[in-house]
Amino acid sequence: MSAEIRDLTDAEARAALVCKWGEVPDDVLPAWVAEMDYAVAEPIIEAVQRAVAIGMTGYPRPADSPGLGTAYAGWADRRFGHAVDAGRVLATADVTAGVRLALDVAAPSGGLVFPVPGYSPQLAMAEITGRRRHDLVVDPDAERAELDLDQLAHHFENGARVLLLTQPHNPWGRVFTRAELEGVRDVVLRHGGFVVSDEIHAPLVLDGREHVPYLSVEGTADHTVAVVAASKGFNIAGLKCAQLVTGSRRLHTALAEAPMARNDSWSTIGVEASIAAYTHGDAWLDALLVRLAAQRDLLGSLLAEHLPLARMRPVEATYLAWLDLRAYGHDDPAAVALERQRVKLAAGHDYQPGLDGHVRLNFATSPARLTAILERLAAAVTSP
Repeated sequence: MSAEIRDLTDAEARAALVCKWGEVPDDVLPAWVAEMDYAVAEPIIEAVQRAVAIGMTGYPRPADSPGLGTAYAGWADRRFGHAVDAGRVLATADVTAGVRLALDVAAPSGGLVFPVPGYSPQLAMAEITGRRRHDLVVDPDAERAELDLDQLAHHFENGARVLLLTQPHNPWGRVFTRAELEGVRDVVLRHGGFVVSDEIHAPLVLDGREHVPYLSVEGTADHTVAVVAASKGFNIAGLKCAQLVTGSRRLHTALAEAPMARNDSWSTIGVEASIAAYTHGDAWLDALLVRLAAQRDLLGSLLAEHLPLARMRPVEATYLAWLDLRAYGHDDPAAVALERQRVKLAAGHDYQPGLDGHVRLNFATSPARLTAILERLAAAVTSP
């Protein structure tokens, strides 16, 4: 079955994406929140419409909903070659809620290692769960964003017990190789550590690269909870349904038996949408990956033309570009861009406190809008 990606008009985007577009004035061009300016895949729309038509608006089934587990297991096998036990797939409200639940009920007590720059809401995850945060810092001048295994070992030797791994990574756009993940596993095993693997961007691996689920790496089942979702790949974050995946009966039981107050509020409609995405969304996703690769390449060309001193991390996955604009002399280029040219980007210091001169730019939009975003950004940061 063929599929195509349809760009939303400005009016449609403003109506549909109430955070990304609705939180900014009409004269601001948004490229900040991780939502795509594309129409939702038809199989998902049809599934949601069917559910609403029959009044499926009550409470969801318990977290071990077999339909959702079966759908995700089939998806993981097709897309990643990963054999998942459908009975060890649990629903949760979203990935951040799932990470918090895993830390609260499955992970050992002790410090939390968090690679930075990192997804900004999760910077507070250690404090929220009563842990000390250990930042695993990536050198902003390094050629490629890589996890420093010696630094990781140092943190485990100094009170950390858990690694919150985001892979593919936001905002670096990195896809970690199997060899890299095996290196992480070896450090974790050597120090008796634990991993919560946030794999929300797993569907969005570009250029035919391989996403390696951390749980697919030999020797990880007893120390890992993976948190996955269709939300980023299919633009359905507002429908509230992520999944917790384990390879261990002990960890599955700890999560499944958590009190309702720790894990509830995922959506019945979200379950139906996720099942549709995992079961019938392959063709649409394949078309999306082609579009995103073209948008990334367009962004590279626009940067070369308008901001030749800018530095973009290689974008191997996601639709988020991590841009180093320090050469243009602004501590907070996102604020400058908003004030001078009415384009909203995500400020780099939100992903790593104290890091100046960086922005995260969402390129999942139309070619025309992306061109306008870059032209406005260039005008803002290069003007006296």
